Amino acid sequence: MNDTTTERPPYGLAALATGVVLAIYVLTIAPTTQFWDTSEYIAAAKVLGIPHPPGNPLFVILANVWGQLLPLSHYALRINLFAAVTSALASGFLFLVAERWLQPVIPHARARAAAAFAGILVGATTFTVWNQSVVNEKVYTVSLLSSALILWLGVHWADAERGWPRDRLLLLIGYLLVLTSTNHQMGVLAAAAVAVYVVATDWREAIRPWVMLFGLLITLAVFGAWAPLVNGPPSGRIIVLALLAFAVAHIVWREPDAFRSPTLYLAIGAVLVGISLNYVFLPMRAGQFPPINEGEPTTWNTLWAVLSREQYQKPPVTQRMADLPSQIANYFQYFGWQFGRDLGADVRRVLAGLFAFLGLAGAVVQWRRDRRAASAMTALMITLTFVLVYYLNFRYGYSIRPGETLDREVRERDYFFVASFQLWGVWVALGLGGLWALLEDAVRRRGALQSAWLATAPILAVALIPLSTNRLSASRAGETLARDFAVDLLQSVEPYAILITAGDNDLFPLWYAQEVEGIRRDVTVLNQSLMNTDWHIRQILRRPLEPFDIENAVAPYRDMDVPMPTTPVLDLSIAGVDSLPLVFQIEQRSALRVGEVSATLEPGVYDRATLITLQAIRDNLGIRPIYFGRTTGGAPEQLGLTDFMLTQAFARRLMPTRIEPSDSVRFVRGLGWLDLRRTEQLLFDVYHPEAAARARPRGWVDQPSANILSLYYVSYAYHGEIINSLPDSVRTEEQVRLGIVADELAARMLANLNTGGRPGGS
Repeated sequence: MNDTTTERPPYGLAALATGVVLAIYVLTIAPTTQFWDTSEYIAAAKVLGIPHPPGNPLFVILANVWGQLLPLSHYALRINLFAAVTSALASGFLFLVAERWLQPVIPHARARAAAAFAGILVGATTFTVWNQSVVNEKVYTVSLLSSALILWLGVHWADAERGWPRDRLLLLIGYLLVLTSTNHQMGVLAAAAVAVYVVATDWREAIRPWVMLFGLLITLAVFGAWAPLVNGPPSGRIIVLALLAFAVAHIVWREPDAFRSPTLYLAIGAVLVGISLNYVFLPMRAGQFPPINEGEPTTWNTLWAVLSREQYQKPPVTQRMADLPSQIANYFQYFGWQFGRDLGADVRRVLAGLFAFLGLAGAVVQWRRDRRAASAMTALMITLTFVLVYYLNFRYGYSIRPGETLDREVRERDYFFVASFQLWGVWVALGLGGLWALLEDAVRRRGALQSAWLATAPILAVALIPLSTNRLSASRAGETLARDFAVDLLQSVEPYAILITAGDNDLFPLWYAQEVEGIRRDVTVLNQSLMNTDWHIRQILRRPLEPFDIENAVAPYRDMDVPMPTTPVLDLSIAGVDSLPLVFQIEQRSALRVGEVSATLEPGVYDRATLITLQAIRDNLGIRPIYFGRTTGGAPEQLGLTDFMLTQAFARRLMPTRIEPSDSVRFVRGLGWLDLRRTEQLLFDVYHPEAAARARPRGWVDQPSANILSLYYVSYAYHGEIINSLPDSVRTEEQVRLGIVADELAARMLANLNTGGRPGGS
């Protein structure tokens, strides 16, 4: 069915829908940074840096400008609002799509708008969409916006007159497809729907010579398929050149006047301008060495490594990282979370079944009333689900098939499918619209009521279910733990310290605290995972040493007169980094001795991070304080440093001499040697325990990051036990009070760990 409409799109109602969704997000928005990639992206936006591959230059530029223009004192909140606004705008454009596709189903304009909004509200309040829209954890809300806008432009294109009105829309669609690829390739997936919609509307448009060249250029740009022209094998160059030659020859043969038309050159320019952020901005900005410069793409090889995500070393899709049925089951597990995350597993399944039925009913309605739209939407949904599952090729899900020993992802990956959950709302709108139309017709036929649409409108109330049943789990209102943890960990170390961390959640928040809020910039942070890369070491070498901010120093360091070190953190040259081995082998037991400290390596194979850690010890012991975050686990023990490691709350300091017990130092199982006085001072005078102990109705929902909350719990629980174990004759009144406070805080923290926020396998 290729009927067009003369009705003006309801842009005012779309703006209203956007505003309602945005209000929901603002009421539940995160006030500051959060765990995982949130801190990295906020910090990268602040310093106009380059986050992890593929670099996401479009996001960085947009967020940087947004952050400068929005008049809010808290920078992280500004960027979180950027996520909320882009996601809400996506809902607005999808409202226009749903309203247009409902025209063959509901003739009444107001009823049609109501059904469209009901479905869009469902999509906007699914758990993953809502949870990702109230914090800038990823770049995906920009992709949601571009996908929705591209889809709407495709629908609008089909309703436009042939000729320049359609051509300009097609040019804009192509430009946006290329541009959104410089944010993330998720936005490009909307091309599947647009391509099908164009062919189903008028297949002759798709084979116009300039359109074919435009499509080829978009494909080459978006997927980097033109790269063989630079450094690919001869066969790759021949294929690319042959495709380009064929497209040009096709224009010469079929439409030679196209070379005199500006449309062709606008198409070429749209692709070149759109993709320029990847190939112009990234190397230019990387060459200025911003504080966050992941991959350091200053040369063609390093740029291509960033754009092709070489760092992740994913195998070919034919080599499955988990069996395909389990990967598909993992998607359905995530789908099952979307409509009742606050509830028990059995109720979640019922609600998932309800909204699966409504969405599938919408698909059936669409196939019966508008095959053109149905073919496009079906192609898009297949792309966003089954095709994406196959392409992403994830390991077994973090919580799927619990109890089995499987090679799992380090966290839940539901956010990769966020577009499918939001777009499911479009089909829900059609399903609700179709059911509403049936009810209205039945009531009207009986002649019971004159206003049958109004009488049967309560069916739309089902759209309020996700809003009600996800409000606790999806909300991030009041959540400050990531920011407060970063501050607490940085304040655990003395001036000009080296702090060695392990993963994303104990690194990215530190980047945020230092680069965005300017907290403890005198501390040098080394990350065990990233020390295996060249760029992280070079970033450390280039980082200027900042003076210790004595005016804002916390209690333990206020009276310290610490001179700024004059030696580099690592005795390495920038050029020398490239010569470091990725791995090295120790044939026999070896030791690195610095004064009394002896770091021991047993025979075996070690990575570059171990080498850099040893060099940091050799170059800095006695010059800078050296700490391992407690999140690094047994890393110091693996180097034989147990007798030299002194735990001070969240960090373990490498001491220059072997530790001996005293009134304030004792050995505690699970903590090693513990500095009681410094730990007590940090826990009760410096740290932010309320951020961990605050009441959370659903507990800690994101279980993979619960280790940070556990760190708070263990620290306060252990300290309470230590204080309470002291003889009554020794304990002071203050210690008795602190013991009570520690026990109370630990109990509240444990409640958060034990409350039913666990995802489970359903």
